[in-house]
Amino acid sequence: MYEQFGIDEKIVNLMKKSEDEIKPIFKEIEEVCEYNSLKVLKAFQDNNISDMHFGTTTGYGYGDVGRDTAEKVFAQVLGAEDCLLRNQFISGSHALTVALFAFLRPGDVMLSICGKPYDTLDEVIGIVDNPSSLKSFGIKYEQIDLNENDFDYEAIETRLKQSKVKLIEIQRSRGYATRKSLTLDKIEKVVTFIKNIDKDVIIMIDNCYGEFVGKYEPTSFGADIIVGSLIKNLGGGIASNGAYIAGKKELVELAAERLTLPGEGKEVGPSLGANKQFLQGLFMAPSVVASSLKTAVLASKMLEELGYKVQPRFNEKRADIVQTIEFGNEEKLIKYCQGIQMGSPVDSNSIPEPWDMPGYTDKVIMAAGAFTQGSSIELSCDGPIRPPYIAFMQGGLTYEYGKLGVLKAISRII
Repeated sequence: MYEQFGIDEKIVNLMKKSEDEIKPIFKEIEEVCEYNSLKVLKAFQDNNISDMHFGTTTGYGYGDVGRDTAEKVFAQVLGAEDCLLRNQFISGSHALTVALFAFLRPGDVMLSICGKPYDTLDEVIGIVDNPSSLKSFGIKYEQIDLNENDFDYEAIETRLKQSKVKLIEIQRSRGYATRKSLTLDKIEKVVTFIKNIDKDVIIMIDNCYGEFVGKYEPTSFGADIIVGSLIKNLGGGIASNGAYIAGKKELVELAAERLTLPGEGKEVGPSLGANKQFLQGLFMAPSVVASSLKTAVLASKMLEELGYKVQPRFNEKRADIVQTIEFGNEEKLIKYCQGIQMGSPVDSNSIPEPWDMPGYTDKVIMAAGAFTQGSSIELSCDGPIRPPYIAFMQGGLTYEYGKLGVLKAISRII
């Protein structure tokens, strides 16, 4: 069957050798999966989920018991006071934008303490000029770069004592940056540090790609707000769109009134049949995230054996589901992404090419033969066409399918 799939015997042998070496890491991933599965199941049972919660509303969405209960389940799982869980969010970047516009006012300062946020926020913030940006409303943006893949505590303290900062943004995943993703222990340490200086500053975590990688989320240790997409980890490959904003109740309500309108907030917004998808996706998410992590670990091990620079290495502690491979060569980056597409269940006959995507400053190649367009909890791989030509791979609904995609991609570059 491997031969019929176009995978050389040498690559299969490397895969088998790699799998033998990474078994202990897989066991650790499975332990986290079991812990998070227990957490999810308890939330379902505590909130008495039943068939009636799978119902739907249209129009204004008044009295949507399924939507309201699903938000309670997500809040409990995420260790948050409240949660805004909506299919009206078109992406994680949209949810982040709603949160920023909800919390910030003209004259306020937003401070990123892990360098520049993800590319799709450039025009939202005003790093790239846009008449609808935060900058156009008189909201100021500042950033502090990381200090060798950790927070620059001295610079943070100096800035916080200088003048009032309204909101601090921390991006858990690396995005398209060359830095490492931020582990939960590092985020917990900096959150405690910040709150000891200014207990009122809003700490907002971009949680995309990070949910269920560990046993808890940033809201569990003092982060005020976390934001994530449902076509990433928590959707479990079942949710067809949507995102969440979770954290302190008063902040979640502000976000709700920005998404809908003041005075109505969370009371409106039809579920349009999404309640069952959201709940079933969450139920599957611990297992799907574990499969994604296993896929990433195998890819890291095999590609390192083939001489490529990878991050994280196969045996490093992981902060998210993203695996990077540095090719140093445009052609190999493109071929690897094309190989992932060839190993996909949907549009496997399509050949992705770099193109000018909305919201990105460089051309980007994106491979995602997914059941949901743009889903990155399903196996996908993308990267900006700029040196050092890094592929950002994530996802895998099952380890077996993820493994086949990686093998096909490696075959393509070899």
